[in-house]
Amino acid sequence: MPVIADKAAEAPRALLSARRTITLIVIGVLGIGVLVALILALGEANRQRDRAVSLQSHSYDVMILARTLSGTIAQSEASLGRYVISGDKQLGQSYFDDWRRAGDQIQRLSSLTRDDAAQQQRVARLRSAYQKRGEELSLIALSTTYGKNQQALSRYYAARQAPALDQIRTVLDEIIAGERDVLIQRTAATMALVTRSTRAAFVFSAFGVLLLLGALVLGWMTVRLLTAGAQAQAEADAERARAAELAVAVREATDELRAQEARLRQAHKMDAIGQLTGGIAHDFNNMLAIIIGGLELAQRSAAGAAGDAGRHIESAREGALRAAELTRRLLAFAREGPIDPQRVPVGTLLATMRDLMDRTLGDGITVEIVDETAGACVHADRVQLENCILNLAVNARDAMDGRGLLTITTRLEPSDNGELVTIAVRDTGCGMAPEVAERVFEPFFTTKPMGKGTGLGLSQAFSFTRQLGGDAIIDTAPGAGTTVCLRIPRDLGEASEPAHDQPEAIEQPATGSLKILVVEDDPRVLSATVGALTELGHTALPCPDPAQAPQALEEHAPVDLILSDVLMPGQTGPEMIAALDRQYAAIPVLFVTGFAGETRDPEHFGGHHVLRKPFTLVGLERAIAEAMARQRTGDLHSLAAE
Repeated sequence: MPVIADKAAEAPRALLSARRTITLIVIGVLGIGVLVALILALGEANRQRDRAVSLQSHSYDVMILARTLSGTIAQSEASLGRYVISGDKQLGQSYFDDWRRAGDQIQRLSSLTRDDAAQQQRVARLRSAYQKRGEELSLIALSTTYGKNQQALSRYYAARQAPALDQIRTVLDEIIAGERDVLIQRTAATMALVTRSTRAAFVFSAFGVLLLLGALVLGWMTVRLLTAGAQAQAEADAERARAAELAVAVREATDELRAQEARLRQAHKMDAIGQLTGGIAHDFNNMLAIIIGGLELAQRSAAGAAGDAGRHIESAREGALRAAELTRRLLAFAREGPIDPQRVPVGTLLATMRDLMDRTLGDGITVEIVDETAGACVHADRVQLENCILNLAVNARDAMDGRGLLTITTRLEPSDNGELVTIAVRDTGCGMAPEVAERVFEPFFTTKPMGKGTGLGLSQAFSFTRQLGGDAIIDTAPGAGTTVCLRIPRDLGEASEPAHDQPEAIEQPATGSLKILVVEDDPRVLSATVGALTELGHTALPCPDPAQAPQALEEHAPVDLILSDVLMPGQTGPEMIAALDRQYAAIPVLFVTGFAGETRDPEHFGGHHVLRKPFTLVGLERAIAEAMARQRTGDLHSLAAE
C-alpha cells in the first residue's frame, strides 16, 4: 500500500516536473525570442543611426561643395579682373583653370544630388547660368588677349551686374537651403524611427525581465553606450576631417593668393621697365639725331678739308648710324604693331643679329652661325622672325646656365610643296626628359621658376611657323642638349633692294626750295633740324611750342610743309595738326618721332608721312619729297571724286 501511495504521490510530482520543464523550456524559448527580438530591434536602431550619419555627411558634402563652387567662381572672376588690368598671360591661364574647375565642381554637385529631383532641377539651372556667365567672361578674356584692354575693362565692369551672376548666387543659396531642409527632415524621421525601435526594445525587455533581467538590462545598457560612443566618435572623426580639409583649402588659397600677388608685382615691374625704356630710347634717338645731323653738316662743310678730318667725321657718322640701328632693333623687339610680311634672306638676317645676340646672351655663350642656304629667303614678318630666333637663343642660354656653345645652322630641305628653310638652334645644355619635351609647345607651360618665364616663347614660335605653312620640332634628351628647328617654306619670289641699305644711292625727286614750319620742343633737336633743312636749300621756320603753331602759320603764310615732332609737352603733334583751322588742311605734314611705340597705329597720324629719328640728310630729303608727293596724290584723288 505504501508503495502504491508513493507511486500515486510521484505521479503529480512527475507531472509538475514535466510542467516545470515545459514551463522552463517555454520561458527559455520566450527568453531567447525576446533576446533575439531585442537584438533585432537594437540592430535596426543602429542601422537607422548609421544611415542618419551617412545622410548627414552627404548633406554636409553637398553644402560644402556649393560653398566651394561659389569661392572657385569668385576666384576665377578675380583672376580675370587682374588679367584685364595687367594683361599678364599667367593670370589669364589662372582664370581659365579656375573656371574649368568650377565646371567640374558643378558636375560633381549633380552627381551628389542625383537622388533628389528638386536639387537636380536647381543644378540644371545652375549649369545654364554658369554657361551664360562663361560666355560673358570669355568675351572679356578674348578682348584682353587681342589687346582691346579698354573694351575688356568696360565689359568686365558691366558683367559684374549681369543677371547670370545673380542667378548663380541665387541657385547656390537655394541648393544649400534645400539640402539643409532635407537634412532636417531626414534627421527628424530617423530620430522618430529610432524612438520607435527603442520603445519596442523596452517592450521586449519587459517580457524577458523575469528571466534575464540583469543580463538584458546590462546588455541593453552596454549596447546603448557602445552605440552612443560609436556615434560620438564618428561625429568627432567627421569634424576633424572637415577641419583638416578646411585648413588645407585655406593654405592652398593663401599660397595661390601670394603667387597671384607676386605675378602682379612682376607684371607691374615689367610694365614700368618698358615705359622707362621707351622714354630713354626717345631721348637717345633725339641725341643721335643731333649728332648725325651735326656730323653730316660738318662733313658737307669740310668737303674740301684734309683727308684725316674727313675720315674722322665719316667714322663718327658711321658709329652714330650703327648706334641708331642698334636702338631701332632693340625697340623693334618690344613693339606690338601690325605684321609686316616681307621677303627676308635668312643668312643676312642672322648676320645682322650677331651683335644683338652677343650683347643679349653674354660673354659666357659662344655663338656659331652656319649658313648653308646660299641666300635663300622666306616670306615673313622680319621682327617676328628675329624675335623667335632670339627667344630660342635665350632659352638655350638658360639651359646652359649662361656658359656653353650655341650653334645656329640654316639649310634647305625638300618637301612635298617645294623647299623648306630650316633654322636649327642647338645648345650644349642639360636637355629635357621625354615627358617635358612633349609639352614644351603648350601655352603657359614652363620649367623655369616663377618670375623667370611666361611659358609663351616656344608656343609663339610654333604658332608663328604654322601660320607661315611650316612647323617647329624639338630634338632633346637628358644630358644631350636640345635642338629646336624652325621649318619655314622658301620664298621663290623676285628679290627687291631694301630702301634703307644704301640711301645715298637713291635718286630723290626734286622738291625745290620750300618754306617749312618746324615744330619741336627740344631746342637742340630744333636747331639741328633747322640746320639740316637750310643745308638742303629750304627755308626753316622754328617753332618750339605746338601751341604757337597757328600763330606762326598765320605770320609766315603761305607755308609749304609742316614738320612736327610727335611727343611734346601739353600737346602732341597729331593733336596739334587736328586742332588747326580748316584753311591749313591742304598743307602737307611730315611727322618725326624717336619712340617705337608711337607708330603702332597708322590711323593716329591721319595718313601723314612719318620719319623715324635719327635721320640722315638724305633720309630727311626723301621724307620731305614723299610727304609732298602724298599730299599731291591726295589732292588729285579729291579732284577726281568731285
